[in-house]
Amino acid sequence: MRIVFAGTPEFARTALLALYQAGHEIIAVLTQPDRPSGRGMKLVPSAVKQAALALNLPVWQPTTLRDAMLQSELQALSPDVMVVAAYGQILPLAVLEIPRLGCLNIHASLLPRWRGAAPIHRAIAAGDTQTGIAIMQMDAGLDTGAICLQQAMDISPSDTLGSLHDKLAVLGGELIVEALQRAASGTLTAHMQPLEGVTYASKISRSEAQIDFRETAEQIERKVRAFNPAPGAWLLWQDKPVKVWQAKTLADSGAPGKVLRADEQGIVIACGQGALCITELQMPGGKKQTVAQWLAGHTVPDGLTV
Repeated sequence: MRIVFAGTPEFARTALLALYQAGHEIIAVLTQPDRPSGRGMKLVPSAVKQAALALNLPVWQPTTLRDAMLQSELQALSPDVMVVAAYGQILPLAVLEIPRLGCLNIHASLLPRWRGAAPIHRAIAAGDTQTGIAIMQMDAGLDTGAICLQQAMDISPSDTLGSLHDKLAVLGGELIVEALQRAASGTLTAHMQPLEGVTYASKISRSEAQIDFRETAEQIERKVRAFNPAPGAWLLWQDKPVKVWQAKTLADSGAPGKVLRADEQGIVIACGQGALCITELQMPGGKKQTVAQWLAGHTVPDGLTV
């Protein structure tokens, strides 16, 4: 099939490689413009752009898809289908109507649950036991299109954003290849999403990633996993923002935010219910450390509250 691919981060790169390895003709790759990154704020190409260039695929980086000339150029390519995965731009109706078979989106949730920008974060933070991949026929709404294929995946109690993202990315690549195989044979069908069970996965803010010890230990532990590796759950430790990378729940109790003890096993802090045992952290400007490593150079004042 003649495919226009639109995607930007690592999640999308996995799908692009799966389509390429399946032998599809990828006639254009759309991705976000290079963004400044790092201490030097140098322009860095997206993961999709890097993969596309390595495969000698044509890369387009428009700032908007609403430009009439760009739309004409896409139309001239005569694509069979457009595959979209975490692209980062809204596709206007004029673009949705260009491909012969429309636009298929790879979405990392079991729709209609967690429509929107951060479905993997939200699923872990909410304590969901399952998520999955939906291949959706795109329409003008926000992840409201008909579902062509959908497959569930269990969320492990130890899954982080990073680990679950990687597993879902692989599944997304597999399902989009299957969807296009069915489309080529005329057996791909779609059904409308249920009206019940709609939730929205809004974008994650840094302020949301701050730990609030009035919440239960279970809620906070899920937040730590949901925001690892980005944006990283954090707390104020003696007025310094400290990232928390690994933690577990304990049955201890006390005033929310009070440090109950600190030893090689971890820093135990009372929560609204239960306690959080932090086992890996990162000080500002420093590297990730186990609590045992951190305690080799730091002391914890008695009665400290965070």
